[in-house]
Amino acid sequence: MTDHSKIVPGQRWVSETEPELGLGIMLKVEFKRVEVLFPAAAERRQYAIESAPIRRVALKPGENLETHGGEVMRVDEVLEIDHLLVYLCAGQEVEEARLSDHMSFSRPEDRLLSGRVDDLVTYDLRVEALRRQCAIQQSPVRGFVGGRVDLIPHQMSIAGEVSSRLRPRVLLADEVGLGKTIEACLIMQRLHLTGRAERILILVPEPLLHQWFVELLRRFNLLFSLFDEERCRAIEAGGEENPFLDSQLVLSDVGFLSGNERRRNQVISAGWDLLIVDEAHHLQWSPQKASPQYALVESLARKTEGLMLLTATPRQLGAEGHFARLRLLDPDRYTDLDSFQSDAEHYEHLADALGRLLEREPLSKEDRELFVSRSERMHDHCLALDSGDESARGVLIRELLDTFGTGRVMLRNTRSALSGFPERRAHLIPLSVPSGEEAGDGSVEVKVQWLLSLIQSQEGKKILLICRTRELSEQISSCLQERINIPCAHFHEGMSLLQRDRSAAYFAEDDGARILICSEIGSEGRNFQFAHHLVLFDLPDDPELLEQRIGRLDRIGQTETIHIHVPYLEGSHGEVLARWYHEGLNAFEQSMHGATEIMRELGGPPPERGMHEPSLHAFIEVSRQCRQRVAERLHRGYDRLLEMNSSRPEKAESMIESIKTMDADQSSEAFLIRLWDYFGLHIEELVDRSYLLLPGHLITDAFPALPDEGLNVTFDRNRALSREDTSFMSWDHPMVRTAMDLLLTSEAGNAAFAVWEGAPAKGILLEVHAVVECLAPASLHSDRFLPVTPLRVQVDHTGADRSADTPLRAGVLRSGNMHQLLSQEAFRRKILPMMLYSCHRLVQGQMESVVEQARSLADRVLGEELDRLIALKEINDHVGQEEIVAMQNQQDALRQVISKARLRMDAVRVVWCQP
Repeated sequence: MTDHSKIVPGQRWVSETEPELGLGIMLKVEFKRVEVLFPAAAERRQYAIESAPIRRVALKPGENLETHGGEVMRVDEVLEIDHLLVYLCAGQEVEEARLSDHMSFSRPEDRLLSGRVDDLVTYDLRVEALRRQCAIQQSPVRGFVGGRVDLIPHQMSIAGEVSSRLRPRVLLADEVGLGKTIEACLIMQRLHLTGRAERILILVPEPLLHQWFVELLRRFNLLFSLFDEERCRAIEAGGEENPFLDSQLVLSDVGFLSGNERRRNQVISAGWDLLIVDEAHHLQWSPQKASPQYALVESLARKTEGLMLLTATPRQLGAEGHFARLRLLDPDRYTDLDSFQSDAEHYEHLADALGRLLEREPLSKEDRELFVSRSERMHDHCLALDSGDESARGVLIRELLDTFGTGRVMLRNTRSALSGFPERRAHLIPLSVPSGEEAGDGSVEVKVQWLLSLIQSQEGKKILLICRTRELSEQISSCLQERINIPCAHFHEGMSLLQRDRSAAYFAEDDGARILICSEIGSEGRNFQFAHHLVLFDLPDDPELLEQRIGRLDRIGQTETIHIHVPYLEGSHGEVLARWYHEGLNAFEQSMHGATEIMRELGGPPPERGMHEPSLHAFIEVSRQCRQRVAERLHRGYDRLLEMNSSRPEKAESMIESIKTMDADQSSEAFLIRLWDYFGLHIEELVDRSYLLLPGHLITDAFPALPDEGLNVTFDRNRALSREDTSFMSWDHPMVRTAMDLLLTSEAGNAAFAVWEGAPAKGILLEVHAVVECLAPASLHSDRFLPVTPLRVQVDHTGADRSADTPLRAGVLRSGNMHQLLSQEAFRRKILPMMLYSCHRLVQGQMESVVEQARSLADRVLGEELDRLIALKEINDHVGQEEIVAMQNQQDALRQVISKARLRMDAVRVVWCQP
């Protein structure tokens, strides 16, 4: 940047890294920072003065300017008054504030005229980068490609559905182990990379902070800032009034923020595009009172467009707790708990009717009456189906699912609807009470003695042990260590986050801890699917909590049978719980459905005292019948509707095929190798499609830092999933995106000169690559309709269009000295300007077609979405008028910004043809 004292508000600046933002206005200069507004893109940027990637716009005499009104004038003289520029143009004074926000300052033709040209390889690299950038920006799977994750249909289905919504506000409620976190991150990555979510806040329970941090970085290459009190104070000491404005991607503990009024107010006022809350069932609410955590999320949710709540147990707190989560997502719709419960009574009939449609069974009179009560249009669909039109069946199913209210805001996949999960095998181990002692006395010692035998019998196997309390976990560890010397790790609330993370990592290592002893906090969020043995040292009273414990091992990625060991003392309450869970609820070997409803009907778990064999047998039988009854009811009603609405296999398969095609594209891989090589990376090929990247001799400091020992990368998804030490490379990876941006926002390769020896005729060719770009707010995601689109034209020295000629390959051309041509006055002053004008006229014609196609595509796609929303509103009161208005506003805004798309010369090449 220039002298700091000469930077004042009102000056015009342009971003060197984001030229697509257009011309900026300097707003503030304070605290060693500057703030620039880019009106054309409706974006604000803050930069540190010392490293700001922006350049002062100062036109010279002889150059052209454009005003806000579209008037183009030639600059005759430039005046500077109080550090602001005034341009004299044919007797008029034009203050720099009047310059058009859409002016472009990337002028490869200026470099060409001055003879500053690049080699042909760099030119070709830039041209290919333009073409690939266009395809990436328009890709429907942009943001889904780069995750180091398996391509699992139910996850991709939810990610595609939610990220396509204008206001993504959903409850992700997949059962334990089905990958809610992956779904949330895929959605977030898509929204972030397409510009719809620049500022993201993730709130999690304190024990999960580091796990989220590591997963975001390891799987999605997203570096979030961990915010606690210490970090907030450090930022404030640097002069920032609100520390949450210091980072765009923030990860924090919901308890810390809700318990500190100052930080709570700051995080709410900071403003976010997307809020994600994990373990949302901990947010407690009743019509009379809300917990501090709930109140915090509610305040944030009111001010944030995007909201994702994650919980595997949405109904753990009953209908009231479930309603509490939904009112965070849509407070205007979910206003009355009684109405919400009343709606749920109709779901079973709707699900039965849908089942008959799917099984191609005859529809009853009641079915038809139900359909028509939902929408008059369904009567026509029924008549069409009766006449033999099978296409009407799919339409009818889709519209019936659309009438299912909570299906708009809650998405849930269950294990019963999916396949590929391992077997769960329960091992109940009755242990004798020592003679003369009562059940409970010395129980820890007896169970530890059994635990020793299990460890010895499972030599080399990893064992996860979970118990209720920190004190019990420490007692178990102490007793175990007194008897045997094996690597052992601990995990409880008395340890710091870092200590817990180290223990989990130690347990995960092949030669690390054989056993990890956890208190109850180990039953939420953590993934230990590399282990196959789970010891439930005691049992919780809540079946949902039991499922959470088992879910640490029983999750996607588990490859072997899970052995669940349940030791208990004969005659103890532990025996009652073990038998009730196993014989009554089958909770050890099958994932439970409707645990909250079961507990409500049973009146709670078995009592601690007075449960002898006859009464226990009776309670187990009642529980078994209740479990079967509730499971059938849910399968017929609410759960079945949710599963059908959450999984769109045909859409998921299309997305997965697109991603696989991009994964397998070795031409993209070859291009990226050339791109990295251009920037000076040293690249060593390892096994197939894998490389070692070393810093080498980088030509820019702006390239992402590499460790001195290098970085192992692979373009093979399967290898990346099996090798933790290898980064997965794709178009979504920061190293790829940064390299592309560095090339295309620089002058590299934008002007070139070549000699064509052996040409069919003597003469001069001028090849121009221009781009059509749309200056629009990132939130509009305009590049799905009009990405930065390259246009190629070519003319000869007479101005004749030669674009249809076969493009010249680099192998046909050689570098040469352009000054021989530039030294000819006629070429420099007449021929080349005429050729440039002819090219500009040709690309201008092409641009009109591109813009019209983009406008038509946007109108068609958004028009279809708008029509569907309007139709949906007729049959589903969960669709609000504000959602329809927002879609209409987006359609109008996109039509306007696409119509104002601009043309910019990006790369030019003169070819001297010599027969």
